[in-house]
Amino acid sequence: MYTIVLILHSWLRWFALIAVFGVLLAAIRGKVQGSQSIADRWGMFAMMALDLQMLLGLLLYLVVSPNMAEIRAHFGEAMQNPQLRFWAVEHLTAMLVAVIVAHVGRVLARKAKTTDSKRRRLLACFGVAAVAMLLGTPWPGMPAGRPLFRI
Repeated sequence: MYTIVLILHSWLRWFALIAVFGVLLAAIRGKVQGSQSIADRWGMFAMMALDLQMLLGLLLYLVVSPNMAEIRAHFGEAMQNPQLRFWAVEHLTAMLVAVIVAHVGRVLARKAKTTDSKRRRLLACFGVAAVAMLLGTPWPGMPAGRPLFRI
């Protein structure tokens, strides 16, 4: 079960990143008018991908990952090791920030009175979410890095 959830979590990050950048691109191009605009469609896809990604990540963090079980069992020691601290705190925090800010941004954009304010809200919130996702991803070459594509 651990391997399946880990592979799904690893691959789904690409869909989440693409969807978040899809919202940003649609907002930059001004495709935010109407209730079913391109930005709204990308936003819905981003929310689904981010929510599923968060669910899989929490499942890994709290239930199925033997590495996280060991980190949680020796949390104080893990905080002194940069690699373990990344998984225990930094990755989790960055991704939670990304999910929360993206959700808030989507709600704020849907409640915006003007197209320009909707566009600015999408750019601000999904921009912050994208930066948080990029900073919290374990890219190859980092001390806690992982492969781009797990098989």
